[in-house]
Amino acid sequence: MGAPLENLKYQIGFKLPILLFFSIMFILTLSGNALIIWAVISDLQLHKPMYWFLCYLSILDMAFSAVIVPKVIAGFSSRGKIISFSGCLTQVFFFTSLGCAECFLYTLMAYDRFLAICKPLHYGSIMTWRACLILSFSTIIGGSLNSAFQTSLTFHLPYGENNYIDYVFCDIPSILKLACVDIKFNELMIIIDINFVTMTCFLLILASYAYIITAILKISSSEGRQRAFSTCSAHLTVVCIYYLPLFYRYMRPASQDSLDSVVSMFYTTITPLLNPVIYTLRNKEMKTALGKLWGGNPE
Repeated sequence: MGAPLENLKYQIGFKLPILLFFSIMFILTLSGNALIIWAVISDLQLHKPMYWFLCYLSILDMAFSAVIVPKVIAGFSSRGKIISFSGCLTQVFFFTSLGCAECFLYTLMAYDRFLAICKPLHYGSIMTWRACLILSFSTIIGGSLNSAFQTSLTFHLPYGENNYIDYVFCDIPSILKLACVDIKFNELMIIIDINFVTMTCFLLILASYAYIITAILKISSSEGRQRAFSTCSAHLTVVCIYYLPLFYRYMRPASQDSLDSVVSMFYTTITPLLNPVIYTLRNKEMKTALGKLWGGNPE
């Protein structure tokens, strides 16, 4: 299974700036998310379910970026770089499982905010540390099972000898285009399965925030409302940044649009970098914790 990336190289232009861009983005992504994890572990004030989920999101973001970006860098740095069939299969499996796990985690984070704001008296008894761990691990288990189904469905198809993916990395829609048989059933399964998962998660998030916003508007204190909105706005922002490109890509699995590569690189490269930035800028407790780490004034 090949991914020479030659057409994309020539379209973009010079190779060195692209290599520097992806390398810098990868380093910043790992550093930013590692800093979030360090802050959560170091500050006792952040030892709450909300920040445990944020820490877990940073771990998933780092893994998500590590699955894609190093191979993209290798593809740009070597002319005609080839990824093996088994390497492509492995990348698809982890890419899909981590992507599904993040969808589940975003939903779980919305549920956590729903409990904290709408059911504050029951929050401590429901969202225990044991419940947090079970729910967190269930996201990656669910993502892995979904990915195993989609990966096996894709890679059991017959493929020819000259299998070159004119794409930046291996994902299911780009691989299906290389199959030697009719792929309408597989495309239908992508729409039904992947979009069912993402749409269900997205609708659950919207439902949670409908209740949350209603509860926030009932808070008499303006300071209380502002604090609740600031806590939730960071999560809503990253949800929109993550889901919109995902819908664009997987609602149209048969698309030949050259913009698909740009959109895919956004949610695999840019989004994992933006998450820690957004949560840091919009969360006072995170800014305070990071200020303590550097020994300065967080404000």
